[in-house]
Amino acid sequence: MRNELFSQAKSFVQQAVMIANGFEDGDQEKAVSRAKNAVSSAYANSTDAERQQLHQFQDQLEKLQ
Repeated sequence: MRNELFSQAKSFVQQAVMIANGFEDGDQEKAVSRAKNAVSSAYANSTDAERQQLHQFQDQLEKLQ
């Protein structure tokens, strides 16, 4: 079964990174905030492997601020 919240978090993190690196237009602060919320939402229903990736996503987002 696919974890939709995890997929959404991954997508939002990728988008925030793209905006931060200038490859996409957008508000970086909003993109990072949206990604952080998605990561938090995904955590509760994730497998251990997904949680490990979510921690990596959080680390990426911290570097963007």
